[in-house]
Amino acid sequence: MYYGYSEIGNKEIVTLFGKLSSATITRLKKLVKAEMLKQEVASYRLYAVNTKIAFEVWGIDFADLEKRQRKLTE
Repeated sequence: MYYGYSEIGNKEIVTLFGKLSSATITRLKKLVKAEMLKQEVASYRLYAVNTKIAFEVWGIDFADLEKRQRKLTE
């Protein structure tokens, strides 16, 4: 998802976190939208957020996940 989508929406967020209420999804996206505003990053889709910033805001360390995945396949 990190490499495949420059922006993610509700569907991708549910894929990432599992079943969530619409209120929780909205709350997660608001956090990212606030950071996007700070960093002056625009969104191309109205209901989507920047993937890279979303992972940062949500505390998902993608580099660490990749490293762990490589260890599993070695």
